[in-house]
Parts: sequence; C-alpha cells; structure tokens
Amino acid sequence: MHTWRPAQTIKVKSLGLHWRGNSLLAAEVYDDAGTLKGVRPLGGTLEFGEDWQSALIREFKEELDIDVTITGAPLVMENIYEHEGQTGHEVLFIATVTFPKDAFASEEKIIFQEDNGAEITARWFDIDALNERGIDLFPTGLKEQLKSRPMPEIS
Repeated sequence: MHTWRPAQTIKVKSLGLHWRGNSLLAAEVYDDAGTLKGVRPLGGTLEFGEDWQSALIREFKEELDIDVTITGAPLVMENIYEHEGQTGHEVLFIATVTFPKDAFASEEKIIFQEDNGAEITARWFDIDALNERGIDLFPTGLKEQLKSRPMPEIS
C-alpha cells in the first residue's frame, strides 16, 4: 500500500466532474490503515505555465487515456485539510467533463496508475448515498456546492 502525505506548499489543481445519472466518478481515498475514508473527483496538479483547462484535459489523458470535453465554467474552491496528521492546502478548479461516446460506459470501476506508481480505483458514486456508507466527498464542501448548483444530465 502506498502512503501519501500532502505537500507543504499550496497546490493548484483541476478536477473533473463526470456524471452517470446522479452518480459521480470519483477516486477512492484511503487512510494508512487501508480504510476507505472518502472519494474525490479525478484530476491533478497544474504544471507551471499551464491553465486549468489544459491541466484537466491532460490529467484525464494521462490517467484514463481519453480526451474529455469541459462543459461550463469552473467552481473554484480553496481547500485546507488534514490527512494523517499533516495539513494540505490547495486551490481547485472543478468543472464538469464529458467522455467520448461509450468510453467506460459498461465499466463499474476504473483502475489506473498515478505518476508515482500508486494504483487508484475510481467508481461512480451516488453522492447522496455517501453519508449512509460513512464516506466523505473530498474536497470538504464540494457536496454542498454541487447540491446548490444545477446538476447536468450527462452519462
């Protein structure tokens, strides 16, 4: 198992919201004991000189080998959080993305590798059912932001 700690710098990241009905594609986030503690939309860190849109498209290409289309303006959030006793700080551009027709349409989960070799599992999660399962949606506050915005009907 790979243990991860937040960088001790402010990171700028771009995350993509891909919907299948009311379910959001999100990567599983585990604590050091291997317990699922939450899920987070896919995406990653902007490289120097890269805009958030280019970063989001690049991240999906690197992780899932697909070309996504960004639809709509981003939600911008600041996220200061704690993971395994270490503070993380990031500024996030979060936008809805569509997949090419039929990409992962029959998949229940997607397994991919991060640049550091860590294996990641992503699934579609009904965000209303996460609380019942004791699972958080990261970043904290995203769920409330999504509930206050119209949800696209994208599959």
